Amino acid sequence: MSSVAWQGLRAGGAPLGAFERRLGDSPLTVLVGVTGVGKSTALKALEGASLRVLPDRREVTDAVMILPLAGREVRDREERFRWTAQYRETHPGGMAQALGSLVAETRVWGEAPVFDGLRGLEEVQFAAESFPAWRFVALGAPDVVRVERLLGRGDGFDQVQAENAGDLRAALAELKGVSDVFTDAELDQLAALTTRGHAPQDVLAKVKIVVSERRNYDPQAAETFLATLPLRRALLLDTVALSPEQVAQAVREWA
Repeated sequence: MSSVAWQGLRAGGAPLGAFERRLGDSPLTVLVGVTGVGKSTALKALEGASLRVLPDRREVTDAVMILPLAGREVRDREERFRWTAQYRETHPGGMAQALGSLVAETRVWGEAPVFDGLRGLEEVQFAAESFPAWRFVALGAPDVVRVERLLGRGDGFDQVQAENAGDLRAALAELKGVSDVFTDAELDQLAALTTRGHAPQDVLAKVKIVVSERRNYDPQAAETFLATLPLRRALLLDTVALSPEQVAQAVREWA
């Protein structure tokens, strides 16, 4: 973890300073959800509740997992999934295990910071069982909706190599593992996104991101587990049934 270099946040190991606390012992509020479920809305609500937000999953992944393993920056989403899967071979708690091992200075990050976020059953179960002070806000949305949101948000981080999508419907059907995530009817629906102005190559790339992510993380299993926790520890929200304003209000009231 020698790559960790944020102000007031460091790898564990050395004795705790006067204002330091292990994140594993802190009452963190943790967002749970895969790409495109609406975590940004919940995060803004938590920031509005005057909670301080830790470096996000992307940054922690780079510093704790990818740079030590790959020795370089990795932008392609599929390649990132491969490196993080390798990290989990020796750290079964994945991001939860990495985050819980860090030490934060409370004068910088406060007593109860927010983290965005955890994914999948293994990470969530490890976090809930290993760090009893942590609380979770789980956000869910269907995979087709996630693809549509990825197409609309224009995040430069959403990069993945995609083959020529001349026949988009056929290219979608050929993606590895796509049938484990989308039905034939959903693939028809995704192919039809070109009628809304989206380039076939972009649709294929975003579907590939969702399929690759689902290969590594099962959001439904994580939500099912969190539903077994008391309400004070876990809030589950459907970001399709609820508007962004309703999501924000529910998070503020629970926080």
